[in-house]
Amino acid sequence: MMNSEPRSIFIPDQSPLRLTFVIFTGTSIMCVASAIDPLRAANRITGEKKFHWKIVSQDGQDPLTTSGIPVAVSGKFDLQDESDVLIIVGGFGTRHVRARPFLRDLRLSARRKRAIGGVEAGSWVLGHAGLLEGRAATTHWEDLEDFSVSFPGCDVRPDRYVIDGPLFTSGGASPTFDLMLHLIRSRLGMTVALDVASVFIYDQARDATDAQPLVSLGRLDGYDPRLVNAIRLMENHIDSPLTTAAISKRLGLSPRTLEKIFAASVGETPGAYNLRLRLLAARRLVLDTSEPMANIAARTGFSGAATFSRAFRSAFGMPPTQLRNG
Repeated sequence: MMNSEPRSIFIPDQSPLRLTFVIFTGTSIMCVASAIDPLRAANRITGEKKFHWKIVSQDGQDPLTTSGIPVAVSGKFDLQDESDVLIIVGGFGTRHVRARPFLRDLRLSARRKRAIGGVEAGSWVLGHAGLLEGRAATTHWEDLEDFSVSFPGCDVRPDRYVIDGPLFTSGGASPTFDLMLHLIRSRLGMTVALDVASVFIYDQARDATDAQPLVSLGRLDGYDPRLVNAIRLMENHIDSPLTTAAISKRLGLSPRTLEKIFAASVGETPGAYNLRLRLLAARRLVLDTSEPMANIAARTGFSGAATFSRAFRSAFGMPPTQLRNG
């Protein structure tokens, strides 16, 4: 058990968060990507290093994923690691990890961390280290029965992911993506989480407490369905933006109602969100293509290159040409 309850990582906080991922051979590469890539996307969207991470293994060797692709690590798990969060990512075979020196170091390291997590079979490692006693946790649904028998002092739940104080666990790749979206939303706000989900065309996020085996449309924590419909309209009209009045009319709402929905869910007006959506689309074109700025301006609904440049600079702190050249 961890000695105390450190400040949660799942609260509004703009300061950088440092994470160390311990990857085991036999892990699904999708679990690795679901744990790390949303953080990478959040950094890109915000334009700041909100998340810092490093990848290590138990022995310092590159672990081999189930697809045969190795994961490059920066070294061996170190008891003196100074990150805020430690996350164990495991798959086939990880449930049998019992090396006493490693488990001892894991227990000692957990006492210094703000949070410690287990992804898929990584939960077994936490259990063998004695970190699940008196805690709620989950693992992949295929192993839930054995997991309950192995750790009778743990409140084992079939949820997609479980957060219990400084400890969190997830049941697989998709639940881990949901968990990371929840982390991003909790720290940086709904708008950043929505933008990260959009990067991966991921609109099937579910509640933590949705049972793993069930297929559910789910939702990104607390959204209003009318919000999604409004955002879809904005996305479909990036090059010819709709006014708030036009969007409201298509949804059968008053402009005031739409503004209240956005204020409650996103914290922005529909017009401000629509502009930001277009500017993010423009930023991707600036960074990822060599398309002329005038064309990018037209494709993202700006009346001309000068208007586009002013809006871009206001949003990102520099004109688009400087961002591309830099």
